[in-house]
Amino acid sequence: MRAVVQRVTRARVRVAGETVGEIGRGLLVLVGAAAGDTPADAVALADKLVGLRIFPDDEGRMNRSVAEAGGAVLVVSQFTLLADLRRGRRPSFTEAAPPEEAEPLVDAVAEHLGRAGVPCATGRFRAHMEVELLNDGPVTLVLEVGGGRVG
Repeated sequence: MRAVVQRVTRARVRVAGETVGEIGRGLLVLVGAAAGDTPADAVALADKLVGLRIFPDDEGRMNRSVAEAGGAVLVVSQFTLLADLRRGRRPSFTEAAPPEEAEPLVDAVAEHLGRAGVPCATGRFRAHMEVELLNDGPVTLVLEVGGGRVG
């Protein structure tokens, strides 16, 4: 699984003009599931997100997790993170998991975050979404989980 993680002051997702997910301070996490990813990979990604220390402490150092900062997470499915751009000008998405495999994996990330005590909102799988965010820092990280790697 591949995720782009952005520390945000606020973020929301709209579908057809309706807000379907919204958070204040926290993390916007764009998640792409790769072919071959497993439920264990989804749990590993969620665990990494829960413990990721990218919020400032009292001295301004990135030393607090989203939970310690009193934040929430907005998980948005984004298969385009698995695009292969090595050839030509049109992206190939052969590395992305098919929707029927990807949806439960993305859902599992959000569910595990909630079970870990982190408030979590989501986008809507397979919908055309408008994502709005106010990046805080800016802080943007890329995480990859699966195939024996976390980080």
